[in-house]
Amino acid sequence: MKHPALRAVLTACLAAASFAGHAAEAKPGVAEKLYQANCAACHGVKMEGAVGPSLGDHAWLHGAPTKANLIKIIGKGVPEKDMPAWSPALNATQIALLADLIAANAAKPAVALTPEAKAQQTVPDLNGFKLPKGFHISVYANQVSAARSMVVSDSGVVYVGSRKAGKVYALVPRADKQTADVLTVAEGLEHPIGVTLLNGALYVGEISRVIRFDNIDKRYAQKPSYEVLKVSLPNDKWHGEKVIKAGPDGKLYIPVGAPCNVCDVEDSRSAKIYRMNADGSQLEEYARGVRNTVGFAFHPTTKVLWFTDNGRDEMGDNTPSCELNVAPKAGLHFGFPYCHGGVVPDPDFAKGRSCEEFEPPAAKLGPHVAPLGLSFYTGKQFPEAYRNNVYIAEHGSWNRSTKSGYSVRLITLYNSKVVTDTAFIDGFLRGEEVVGRPVDVATLPDGSMLVSDDYGGRVYRVTYDGK
Repeated sequence: MKHPALRAVLTACLAAASFAGHAAEAKPGVAEKLYQANCAACHGVKMEGAVGPSLGDHAWLHGAPTKANLIKIIGKGVPEKDMPAWSPALNATQIALLADLIAANAAKPAVALTPEAKAQQTVPDLNGFKLPKGFHISVYANQVSAARSMVVSDSGVVYVGSRKAGKVYALVPRADKQTADVLTVAEGLEHPIGVTLLNGALYVGEISRVIRFDNIDKRYAQKPSYEVLKVSLPNDKWHGEKVIKAGPDGKLYIPVGAPCNVCDVEDSRSAKIYRMNADGSQLEEYARGVRNTVGFAFHPTTKVLWFTDNGRDEMGDNTPSCELNVAPKAGLHFGFPYCHGGVVPDPDFAKGRSCEEFEPPAAKLGPHVAPLGLSFYTGKQFPEAYRNNVYIAEHGSWNRSTKSGYSVRLITLYNSKVVTDTAFIDGFLRGEEVVGRPVDVATLPDGSMLVSDDYGGRVYRVTYDGK
């Protein structure tokens, strides 16, 4: 924690739930609640370990797990391991309750790490990633639990949404500009996966609301307050998470996914992309027939909206294809639930409808690859051939017999038409072992590229050295 702002607010895993009154602290189960609120993000919900070590039976590196020693460790932290001191956030009684709970668990056999927890603990061998000649990948920030969408401010601060962590992070560049410190801007939110910047404010999309942090670049280190926009959005949990983007027209664009694998929701607010004013007013439909888009961007010269869409399940390993779409104007229909991938009629809902009625995808990305965030690269560090083209983070399949996706794709364009679709970063899947799941792509002011990974809880940086 080398950045001074981080020291002031207890970074990394600081969740700082407060429990008022010593009488309440004596109630059964309070120690467990304290642990889940403050420690589980780093040490696992069952003390199995995650970005921090297991708290079960293993070799303890900082002294025996006695109550007295645990009180010392919890209170003072372990700065060299990025564990914050908890004494400013928890009182002596609360720290003692945690020490008792952890000491009681310390002699138990360590719980086996889940594959995801292992990925968070261990940075994969960077040599296992495959990039074009002259490109290199490194870890820009670790301990960014459940990292999802990203947006970069003019000052170089990267704001990152999360999923199950319920947090919004600020990645603050260190002096060397090669890595960043991780600061929690807000927590306790409902799957805040979407982030965007407009007029100096950070907008965050939760499942059922949009919140705004004004003047964010000057307030991110202060646990800033936020305003809730007066806009009504569906709160369905299935495909209910909201990405959000500021458009070149000064409006905010936000999708509402279909609350199902496949269903006819034409007459509802679902399976559509909306736009609204910066204050949440004048919500209007922009596109429909969109099953579940988790990423979109505007072309740097034409200003046209491009977006990914995840294809339906339960039609087999190899159909239908996920999509890259383009919406040059409002009012277009992209086929869901009647047609998938531009050519596959739905077996249950296509009766009386034809795929020719709907907008075809600009590119078919492959079945079950789960394309999420996309970005146009406009930096100057990469060669000219890599600029103004589309980069798509493919999260990877979850139910295909042979995994697909798990890469960052490069879609090259000519006059806004797709020319090629090739791998830009491979290696998040090694054999059948998942070491990461890319979610979003963004560009730093120096022209390097960032890729978020919610599986490993980190953000990677891609650079080009010209060699």
